[in-house]
Amino acid sequence: MNISHQKIDDVNANITVELAPEDYNPAVDKAIKEQAKKAKLPGFRPGMVPAGHIRRTYGKSILFDEINRIINDKIATYISDEKFEVLGQPLPIDSDQDSSYAWDFKDNFKFNYEIGLAPAFDIPFSNETEFIEYAIKADDATLAERIKNLRRSYGKMTNPEVSEEGDVLYATLKQDKEGGIEQTTSLRTDLVEDAKIKKSLTGLKKDDTITIDIKKAFKVADIARILGINEDEAESLDVTKFEITVKNINRLEEADLNQEFFDKIFPAGDVTTEEQFNEKVKEEVESLFKQNAVQKLQNDMYTFGMDKVDVKFPEDFLKRWLKATNPNLSEEEIEEGFADFVSNLKWTIIENRIITANNLEVKYDEVMGLAKERIYAQIKMYNSGDEPTDEQLGQFAMQLLSDKEQANRLFEEVKALKVFDHLKSVVKIKSKKIDYDKFEKLDSK
Repeated sequence: MNISHQKIDDVNANITVELAPEDYNPAVDKAIKEQAKKAKLPGFRPGMVPAGHIRRTYGKSILFDEINRIINDKIATYISDEKFEVLGQPLPIDSDQDSSYAWDFKDNFKFNYEIGLAPAFDIPFSNETEFIEYAIKADDATLAERIKNLRRSYGKMTNPEVSEEGDVLYATLKQDKEGGIEQTTSLRTDLVEDAKIKKSLTGLKKDDTITIDIKKAFKVADIARILGINEDEAESLDVTKFEITVKNINRLEEADLNQEFFDKIFPAGDVTTEEQFNEKVKEEVESLFKQNAVQKLQNDMYTFGMDKVDVKFPEDFLKRWLKATNPNLSEEEIEEGFADFVSNLKWTIIENRIITANNLEVKYDEVMGLAKERIYAQIKMYNSGDEPTDEQLGQFAMQLLSDKEQANRLFEEVKALKVFDHLKSVVKIKSKKIDYDKFEKLDSK
């Protein structure tokens, strides 16, 4: 047996495997004998089928399977021994010689495969690289909005006689044309974009009628929902004037800032005054902002790494490999998603090289811990007063990790966090305080 490779360029190579009869016949003979022991054929007792009969009847099929197995094993070993960092899997190169084989257990086989290689580059992060880690402070407007949302979440619905800004009008909408659209639905006045129309929707009573230009009032997606049509139909409305007849007025009254309300948000007795409540909300909001700051730093590191690693990939090979492994994808679909595919591949290689170079390891306990964090956050989102036990979190986490797709996603998250934490220990980190409203504008510059 002979196996060798030839580099085409820095990211493409060919592997050639040559097999003589003595390389494959022992494995083929063994497979034939095993098949003979298991075969159940008419005229033969179970386990007593002659190997010669199996060879004559199924020999070529067994030979083909064994040749493939031997080649795959040898190529995998060769790639490992040569320390190639391959992308995808080797793809066979068709040749005229392939059709000339007799498959009679006497052929000298020669098969050629193409492989894609990961490009060589240096990891761009060092102690000379500087990043900013933001400490985000909650500004007054953000805190006020959060408190308002909490009070509305635990408030009660009323039906006032006269509408005000922010109310929900339950009304009948009738398009201003014969045979036009007529729909009875809820109109959220807080979604109205035109200031003049928004003002006209205040001061209304039951059975009052008003005509508005619905396209001036709402976004296309909201129009589609309100009228029960799709967005294309909403976009192409020929008549946009609608008569609105109020049937009812709904108003969500904010909850009072009292002990009953405090105990619904936080463990009973933890908060007893409005000042304590405001401080707790501030702590909660700024705790959430820490995740925004972490995400910003991660994104900045990602952008820096992607910009600094300027390399070429074996694009033609990768497109052929994508087609071979996803036969249902059209050429157009592959082209359309190829840039994102290469971008993701590039960062994956950067991550993997950081992990390998620094002997980083993702452990099961770390994946389990992240699963518990995700579940805890979800529970608190829907019921901030609920405090699950560690045992309960463990049970929920086990259920989550039993889903292979979810387990893989969490594994990749832990891997990304490992890389992020390592990079933080390598580069320079400068801390900077910033108000949330200013932080929001950073990425828009």
